Amino acid sequence: MLKSERETVKGRVGEEVNRCFAASRRLPVFLLLTGLLITAGCRRDMQDQPKMKPYRGTTFYADGQSGRPPIQGTVARGFLRENTELFTGKKATASGAGAAPSASPGASPAGQASLTNPFADDVDTFPFPITEDTVKRGRERYDIYCSVCHGLTGNGDGMIVRRGFRRAASFNDDRLRQAPVGHYFDAITNGWGTMPSYAPQISVQDRWAIIAYIRALQTSQENIAAASASPAPLTSGPSSPTPTPRKAGAATSLSTPRSTRPTTNSRSFIATTPPPNLPRASSRAIKARSKSAKSTARSPTARS
Repeated sequence: MLKSERETVKGRVGEEVNRCFAASRRLPVFLLLTGLLITAGCRRDMQDQPKMKPYRGTTFYADGQSGRPPIQGTVARGFLRENTELFTGKKATASGAGAAPSASPGASPAGQASLTNPFADDVDTFPFPITEDTVKRGRERYDIYCSVCHGLTGNGDGMIVRRGFRRAASFNDDRLRQAPVGHYFDAITNGWGTMPSYAPQISVQDRWAIIAYIRALQTSQENIAAASASPAPLTSGPSSPTPTPRKAGAATSLSTPRSTRPTTNSRSFIATTPPPNLPRASSRAIKARSKSAKSTARSPTARS
């Protein structure tokens, strides 16, 4: 009796355990289905999501502007630019270095010092060592961006100048030969006169490379100018004959004696020998025309 009751109890316990295991297996499936139903009910398209469109007002902020200005003193990654001489071409001790391009002499009334030295704030040395690769890189960038106005030799005779555009500055002038390298960097970065700013097209390193190549151009053109200015060596040779003064009433004569001057008639220039590739009929016509010209020149009526 007791044995049968025990077996009955064990059987019931086993059934309950199996039910619990079956329920535990169905629970994850039930939770997954429930989550899918919830997420499907919260679906939102991208065009309907809350966002701030550019230049559109909003009531969320007190000033009513959707676009938020950066925090004061924020510097974008890669734009820290602590090296003032490298990124501005100005001396680190210069007042307001990099704030604005250097003014031309006499542009501002507050600067009598600018009349004596207009490039006082510009650096006169390169901020990094110049190598052969730097000059080669500068030549490539110069041919692309600068040669169209300043020419391949820097004389300001580029192709668009030849087509009627205003003549560009010549790098071989004494004013630009004596100008420091910082002035060239300032002109490329901020523009100068009719020249626009090339800062968006040319990186900082390429600007200095172009300036290094301009210095090489100035040196090469200076050597050419010195060679052309040197006097040519005198050669001992026969001196030119002294012209004899002409007497009054005498006929004008050329330096060539009259006996050696060719006496040709205007009709004697007709070809007497036909080209070898002409047909026979054409060659005969040319020969006949030359004979008639000679006979007309010998006749007394033609001479008179």
